[in-house]
Amino acid sequence: MWASGLGWGLDAFDFYLYVYALPAILVSFGLNTSAGGLLATYTLVASAVGGMTMGSLADRIGRRRALMISIAWYALFTFLCGLAQNYTQLAVLRGLEGFGFGAEWAVGSVLIAEWSQADRRGRNLGLVQSAWAIGWLAANIAFQIVFSFFSASAGWRLLFFLGILPALALLYIRRNVTDAPRFRAQNSITIAQIFQPALLRTTILASLLAIGAQTGYYALFTWLPTYLTVQRHVAAVTSGSYLYLVIAGAFAGYISAGYFNDRFGRRRTFALFAICSAIMVPLYLYFVAANWQLIVAGPLLGYFASGIFSGFGPYLSELYPDAVRGAGQGFCYNVGRGVAGLGPWLIGWLAKSYAIGSAMTAVAIGAYALVVVALAFLPETNGMELSQQIPGKQP
Repeated sequence: MWASGLGWGLDAFDFYLYVYALPAILVSFGLNTSAGGLLATYTLVASAVGGMTMGSLADRIGRRRALMISIAWYALFTFLCGLAQNYTQLAVLRGLEGFGFGAEWAVGSVLIAEWSQADRRGRNLGLVQSAWAIGWLAANIAFQIVFSFFSASAGWRLLFFLGILPALALLYIRRNVTDAPRFRAQNSITIAQIFQPALLRTTILASLLAIGAQTGYYALFTWLPTYLTVQRHVAAVTSGSYLYLVIAGAFAGYISAGYFNDRFGRRRTFALFAICSAIMVPLYLYFVAANWQLIVAGPLLGYFASGIFSGFGPYLSELYPDAVRGAGQGFCYNVGRGVAGLGPWLIGWLAKSYAIGSAMTAVAIGAYALVVVALAFLPETNGMELSQQIPGKQP
């Protein structure tokens, strides 16, 4: 749990360094919002490739080794982003960073799922998922400190340089972590097996579930600091203070949703958090009139929009058998992330003609509706033991 949480939290730290740097990057390179959104899109689309590749590789070389590779990868390329001299260089480096960014969740969630008891899998993965909020918090603190003492043009580069810090986690993982006893290395490329007839329907629907949840999330949080500074006219450093409230709500959402998944089931918890997220987005962006009201609305927004992700680790691990679990989770979750990468670009494009809050609302509500539709056709798996064989396949 410590290793998976550490990897996931530092994954969040590296991702949010870009989110906080985005306004300064737009100014430094003379970019419009559409180009800025594309930088996030490159990261998220590449993360889909990373998740698919490393998830399948984890079925062959082990969860621990794949986890170490992914952390080293995203730490290196986040650091190198600070050296970019133009938009093209930054776009390439963000894409390469995204490969490792997507890979980490695919293998870390499988690692802890295979060590967990069936009746505690939801809460265990909820605790691991809560590390995202801690990484986000660390990035927020780094942003406020750096931008308080350095100019914007230098500050965004320094933020990316801090992205090398996650590499220190490799020392802990190498010494303390092993794969679960149930892991058996596979000789074949497992990603092809998740498209066999017995698993094809599951793969399609689980991917749609991930597309909806992640599009809603990234549509909102990639542009939230920019929304606060551009549409709400909150100073950049002050906006970081408001985001502490959103982060606090996210942390509570991750942990409590883990318990809800074990108590009420995967499908009910997903539906509850998706519907409440769809309600909270327009409330936060438009019906909160005064800045002080962000103090109340922020934690609720963070709670529902973030807490929904606590269900993915246990749910996807239960939908796929041992031999293809890494490939299944890596593909579905990261295809969701890759398609979700279109959300930041779409919002940036719409923001050229409409208020950025309107663009964020439209994309997010449509995304959460997709979550509810996908759930209608997926089974409940709460409390089940992890399966060993692909349905219909002889051992």
